Amino acid sequence: AEKVLGYDLLSLCLEGPRDALDRTQHCQPAVFVASLAAVEKLNHLQPEVVERCVAAAGYSVGEFAALVFAGALGFAEALYAVKVRAEAMQKASEAVPSGMLSVVGRREANYKFACLEARKHCESLGIENPVCTVSNYLFPDSRVIAGHLQALEFLQENARKYYFKRTKMLPVSGAFHTRLMEPAVEPLAEVLKSIEIQKPLLCVYSNVDGKKYMHSKHIQKLLVKQVVSPVLWEQTMHSVYERKQGTEFPYTYEVGPGNQLGAILKQCNLKAWKQYKHVDALEDEEAAET
Repeated sequence: AEKVLGYDLLSLCLEGPRDALDRTQHCQPAVFVASLAAVEKLNHLQPEVVERCVAAAGYSVGEFAALVFAGALGFAEALYAVKVRAEAMQKASEAVPSGMLSVVGRREANYKFACLEARKHCESLGIENPVCTVSNYLFPDSRVIAGHLQALEFLQENARKYYFKRTKMLPVSGAFHTRLMEPAVEPLAEVLKSIEIQKPLLCVYSNVDGKKYMHSKHIQKLLVKQVVSPVLWEQTMHSVYERKQGTEFPYTYEVGPGNQLGAILKQCNLKAWKQYKHVDALEDEEAAET
């Protein structure tokens, strides 16, 4: 990774500084590499789990790690694509004061209507063509809304009107998975054209439509589209775990930093979550085995 990136990713992950690691251009490669490191650890501890795996999915940049795991992309090429994506998204973030707001809503929350009113508010402030839209579908009654900062501030101030129970600004620098990321599309498309993409050896689900990738051209196209499209994670969870009544749920392993995807799975499908484990590249091995 250090050769591809041109800096010491390991020491940045282990020693910081934290604010440098949180920057999009460093954070995305770190998540990608740490996810695949966790796969290696799982392979070392329980090789049969990796051998028997039938499907994979990755959240946002994690989709690149899922495709490497499935044999569709080589590690070094995928990391280089992630580097280009991360730097381009960082640059796009710096162009417009924007961000992401995590929302837990009541049943009656109408996210589209709330976003529409927030855009109108921005227009009244003289912002041309404002952006405020759902950028991540997490689980029933939970979304991430992304766009201009003024729109997100408006939503926080009017949370009760829109039946939002909880709102929290995310520690990111821009409105990822919205059209404010348009400047990142071309650089990523260019680099993906130069990379050999194979058909995945197992099912990999796309963030863009929640469906399985079919072939290499499909992967190339949707990885680019993903930058400016909402992450359909809740829909992906339904696709992955859909089965006939009485059919057993598979074992699920979340590989990489944090266990947020497990928390989301618990909200989407409690029965599937009962077969869930988390593998972090950094936990000591005794703790992982107990």
